[in-house]
Amino acid sequence: MQRTFILFGLLLMLFTQYSCQKTPVAVTFKDVISSSIYDYVVQHKADYSSFLAIMEKGGIDKTLSAYNPNGTNYTLFLPTNDAVNSFLKTSTQYHTLDDILNDQTFVQALSRIHVLNMGVTTYDFPFGTFSEQTLSGDFLNVNFILGKDTTYYNINNQAKVTVANIKLSNGYVQVIGGMLQPITMNSYAWLKTHPGYSILLSAIDATGINKTIDVDMKLKGQTLNPFTMLVEPDSIYNKKNIKSLSDLENVISPGQTDYTNPSNPLNLFVGYHILTESKFLNNLQGVATNYNTFADIPLTINGMGLDIIINRGKEIFDTIIVKKDTTIIDYVGINYDASNVITQSGAIHFINQILKPQIPTRAIETYEFWEEQALIPYRIKGGSYLIDDPSILKYVTWSGADLYYVKSTDPAETAWSKDYMLITGDFTISYQIPKIIQGKYNVFLGANAYSSANALVELYVDGIKLGGLIDLTTGGNASYPYVAYNVGAIDFKKYDSHVITVKSLIPGRFIWDYIRFEPI
Repeated sequence: MQRTFILFGLLLMLFTQYSCQKTPVAVTFKDVISSSIYDYVVQHKADYSSFLAIMEKGGIDKTLSAYNPNGTNYTLFLPTNDAVNSFLKTSTQYHTLDDILNDQTFVQALSRIHVLNMGVTTYDFPFGTFSEQTLSGDFLNVNFILGKDTTYYNINNQAKVTVANIKLSNGYVQVIGGMLQPITMNSYAWLKTHPGYSILLSAIDATGINKTIDVDMKLKGQTLNPFTMLVEPDSIYNKKNIKSLSDLENVISPGQTDYTNPSNPLNLFVGYHILTESKFLNNLQGVATNYNTFADIPLTINGMGLDIIINRGKEIFDTIIVKKDTTIIDYVGINYDASNVITQSGAIHFINQILKPQIPTRAIETYEFWEEQALIPYRIKGGSYLIDDPSILKYVTWSGADLYYVKSTDPAETAWSKDYMLITGDFTISYQIPKIIQGKYNVFLGANAYSSANALVELYVDGIKLGGLIDLTTGGNASYPYVAYNVGAIDFKKYDSHVITVKSLIPGRFIWDYIRFEPI
């Protein structure tokens, strides 16, 4: 069932659906190149007059009349009049269009969340989150929904694309059959306001973890990083005869009622459902690794196959026998249709088995400075940025030279994720990586190694030198200048964070792409 919704068959159906549109949809007026997104809405106001009023009152009419200063165009997800009317019929706060227009704060947020800060066609839609934010500063995600006769794109699980790829001078219009609602709730509030998740929600409250995650992520000064929640609906618990928090307590933490204690089994159970990073489904695909959780116990997710699989081989949930064929269900799966819920806090995904903490399995771990939240705006915009205030970085420290973060916009760039740290001179740079499971690993330093201007360096783990001299002037080539240097082996004795330090022995340029650990 799950395989139906992932990649091959899905993408084939999407291709079939849009194969008749080998070029973007032609609009029905002359001189497309000189017509902006705003012009298009005005000229078709018979269909879009309600959202035209929202655009103008929200103050984005001039924005969508001009080119994007970032040079990447815009994409307007444009609700029809019927879509606006449907929203008004179901809203408990706004009953008429005037109600929306008279709420200046809401209409500004509402208009801006419909505008993606990049031009993109459906051919380049991700299976997850767009790389650019909306004008409201939020992220939108895409689900692929398989209907009886067709497959369509569903934006934020709220609005399907009904007319695709209308090309204008400053970007694209994607017509949608529903309204996108401003992202005002965090993940905890989302679960609290949607029925069917009471058991896990009660456990979150009982352990006090709600006090950690129930914050307004848009408030200045808050320190919580975006995270991912893996959630079982009540129906999954009910299948195991768990009908209440009391039933769950008896299964997970019998006789131990100090639920707010981080070492309590119920506390660990809840924390194990929360990854310390925000990961949408597209981020989980193509990667098999461990993810740190609020329980301080890593969780294994394998996205290398057709399905995204959690904790394979840790617990047998079911055995299915059909004639001579036996299928053992020994992993937790994801409900792809319902998942990719986006909130202020990050992503929510829904799982099909009860997720219990398990002894983790070592996996390949690659770290690329993604923990640094201050780099997110730079990563989105692209370019080269001097880090002139060391205090904005939590995990990277340096001395002896200026540090730059670079997000390349060159299609030929071969660095992982097309970004890296750059420092030139006589330097020391350290990176505190997330916690990694104890055991023996080979350590690989990913760096540019194709320039006589590069430095010769040494690498230290927790202050202890590993391996010998690393000559970054040689090893790469013009097509692939980056090299994964096998620095040596290390044996971590406990599950913990570690500090990787690179020092220049002969000064020069150091382009640091990643640090990787491969189990031995």
